[in-house]
Amino acid sequence: MWVVTQQRLHHPRPHTPLLVRRTASLVVTPAVVGHRGASGYRPEHTLESYRLAIAQGADDIELDLVVSADGVLLARHEPDLTFSTDVATREDLAHRRTVRTVDGHRVESWFADDLTLEELRSLRATERFPDVRPGSASFDGCFAVPTLDEVLSLVAEEQMARGRSIGVRLEIKDAAFLAAKGLPIEEPLLASLRRHGLDHARSRVSVMSFEPTVLQRLAPLTRVPLVQLLDEPHLRPADLAAAGDPRTFADLGTPAGLAEIERYADGVGPRHTWLTRQVTTDAGPALVPTTFVRDAHREWLTVHTWTLRAENRFLPAPYRLADADADVAGHGDLAGYAALLLGLGVDALISDAPDVCLAARDGDAAVPAGD
Repeated sequence: MWVVTQQRLHHPRPHTPLLVRRTASLVVTPAVVGHRGASGYRPEHTLESYRLAIAQGADDIELDLVVSADGVLLARHEPDLTFSTDVATREDLAHRRTVRTVDGHRVESWFADDLTLEELRSLRATERFPDVRPGSASFDGCFAVPTLDEVLSLVAEEQMARGRSIGVRLEIKDAAFLAAKGLPIEEPLLASLRRHGLDHARSRVSVMSFEPTVLQRLAPLTRVPLVQLLDEPHLRPADLAAAGDPRTFADLGTPAGLAEIERYADGVGPRHTWLTRQVTTDAGPALVPTTFVRDAHREWLTVHTWTLRAENRFLPAPYRLADADADVAGHGDLAGYAALLLGLGVDALISDAPDVCLAARDGDAAVPAGD
């Protein structure tokens, strides 16, 4: 059966009729997104990790953006470089270690926005979870920290070589902090998209953030889709907390909050724990759906859930296999969990193991090997 739905293509967002098949999802085929590349198999946010995700068949790749002291955008999960690079081993950069308050906690480390592009490019990536992912950790020290421009160039090359379109999801980090420091991230981001011919609604680029205010500022400036991310319900977005706004992510995720998000964004990105709740049955723990996907879809917001990881440590109890506490590197039933979320009608799965989620979505009998 064919039905008429609506799609918002740019800001301001007129409603344009679009024919789609009636499915639980708002999109014809839910996307599988390589989170920080194929970061279950290679150190995150490296060209090699993105390249592997694309080779595995990921529809999109996801990268987080940080900014250097001289205003260049790079791919790192957060400005703190200790967890994902070899910066702590670099005696020549020891004097660049500083102290700042992060989410209310005193942190002494090396931060991307304190280092120049030249200094950041001298670093080498390391695995964030070496105890859980020893295979990925074996590549520690092999790969550089890429700039946004390098990642966009890689995607363009892969599209030409493979003859298919590849999406890019850009997550803005610490926008309020960087703006206060004199390093606003919106300007270099839009400039980079324009250089690569990607600042338009059909570019397969989307921009995401946990901070509502940066998305609100971007809404009238770009035509790429915007996605409001939602962290744990009790937490507060950093920009709202800095402004004295008492709202939490729980407030943003209510039906009223989603209606407000729809005014400036095209989609919403909840942590996967928003979508189900655990109950105890005679057969053991089980998951039942919340109303979140339905509530978001009622506002015509697509739902992009994160982060799906294969290891027992990161999966909900009903999908852990073997002794999850003893076997921290052991893999659980990610394919089964991905299938459950797809059944709830999500529009995208953002995963460290895109190969597993693709197999779940496409009904493959065997899950491809990560390498």
